[in-house]
Amino acid sequence: MRSLGNTGLFCPQIIYGTSYLGNLYRELSEVEKLSLMQEWFNVADGKVMIDSAGKYGAGLALEVIGQGLEKLCIDPSQVTISNKLGWYRVPLSSPEPTFEPGAWANLKYDAVQKISYNGILECWQQGCELLGGKYKPEIVSVHDPDEYLMAATDDKDRQKRMDEILGAYKALFKLKEKGEVKAVGIGSKDWLIIKELYEKMKFDWVMFANKFTVYHHPKAIVDFIVQLEKDGVGIINSAIFNAGFLTGGKYFDYRVVDSENPADRHLFAWREKFFAVCKKHNVSPGDACLKFALSAPQITAIAINPSKPHRMAHNKTVLNQEFPEAFWANLKSEKIIEVEYPYL
Repeated sequence: MRSLGNTGLFCPQIIYGTSYLGNLYRELSEVEKLSLMQEWFNVADGKVMIDSAGKYGAGLALEVIGQGLEKLCIDPSQVTISNKLGWYRVPLSSPEPTFEPGAWANLKYDAVQKISYNGILECWQQGCELLGGKYKPEIVSVHDPDEYLMAATDDKDRQKRMDEILGAYKALFKLKEKGEVKAVGIGSKDWLIIKELYEKMKFDWVMFANKFTVYHHPKAIVDFIVQLEKDGVGIINSAIFNAGFLTGGKYFDYRVVDSENPADRHLFAWREKFFAVCKKHNVSPGDACLKFALSAPQITAIAINPSKPHRMAHNKTVLNQEFPEAFWANLKSEKIIEVEYPYL
């Protein structure tokens, strides 16, 4: 267990995402969902930490978590729940949800975005209700503030959205002052948005998504991570496979890439070299991604979202292994890892 910055909270090296419990892409059976949740505790050395959101299945993941933990007879002291806020469950009035068409299977509700002082408190309250009351989030954030800002139509609209985000955070820090939550943070796919907002308020923790991986780790991000750690901020690394591309998938940062597209060819060339070095040293590409994601000593934990229980024990084993120095040196010599990266 590691300290999450100066929050007073401790978390394991691996935090579990829960979007699959909200029927991301496909509907898992109740037995499959309970099996995933049971394995969190089977492989844990101490307290389990999970990351969820009202957006996951329009609140379905939160419902499944609350009901599942109850069925598994998990004491609330055995689990820490992080809830990303900003999406609010509403009745489904169309054939499929409007908030992310095609991404979620067999949902019975829709979700609308509520990012403001009052809106985020409504999301917080609903999230607690969906969890059932016995289990309560101790860690909160505004969900995808980068996407909210990117949707702005002009500078004036962006400023309005920024003010709404700041209002939402004001409400979350009020919850912390009241003792309702223990830590307030931010997660974003655009690390520059984390940096921009961090200049306006001091978060307890930050989560980088897609932006600190074996593929992408420029010096500017490394320097920012060093600064965050000096400031006592907990750092969580997520989306460490760049949406699956680094292990052979067709998505890179949530878009489909094509080897025939000139704009994407450099990605496939990089992956081909990466796979070749992994094969030479008998290292799985996924294991290399996992190990790299925690290589910077400032990073407290990684958040991953395994949909198969057996992967959890394997991932834990990987993190306890030492990889050959020659492997990392070869990745640097092939310029797969930045040559000046200081931690490998």
